[in-house]
Amino acid sequence: MVTLAVLLESMGVPIPAETCIITASLYCLKTHHLAIQGVALAAIAGAIIGDNFGYMIGRHFGMPLLEKHGARIGLTRERLILGRYLFSRHGSAIVFLGRFVSLLRVFVALLAGACNMRWRRFMLFNTLGGTCWAGGYALGTYMLGRKISQVSGPTGIAIGIVTLIGLVGSGLFLRKNEQRLTQQAMKDAAELSAYPGT
Repeated sequence: MVTLAVLLESMGVPIPAETCIITASLYCLKTHHLAIQGVALAAIAGAIIGDNFGYMIGRHFGMPLLEKHGARIGLTRERLILGRYLFSRHGSAIVFLGRFVSLLRVFVALLAGACNMRWRRFMLFNTLGGTCWAGGYALGTYMLGRKISQVSGPTGIAIGIVTLIGLVGSGLFLRKNEQRLTQQAMKDAAELSAYPGT
């Protein structure tokens, strides 16, 4: 089930794969009916296989499909232009780091395929990102669960406040930079349209 949930999310189906990994990891901790190593490997396999399916869908059906139906799932024309712009300059980093951003994780493989990123490079950074993300969530949840009883009272409240500040700050940073990068991508797209032979 963990493999299937992560695989489907990695293909572009917006389902809560992180929640599934965390739940399975906590189940391992509380019941000892599953081995945490098995849950981590299942999550990693789902991440890598699912992203490859997503890449193939993006590669074969490409931008026309995303331009026609992308707006229904939040991929507006401007975001597609932004995606092409970013993949042309930072494709490897996007594939790796995209694993750790919920919205981007669902679409990164589709965009990589649609933007014609080389498969070998995609596979390398997809494997690295999938291993760090899925394995990190599974093992991190398990180890944190074992130590959670030691974090109580004022320490627990402080950690909660710091986490909340970090999440709000990340959201504001991403929103601000999305607008700036979209403007730069639109400018580059306009320049390419004006000089198609360059």
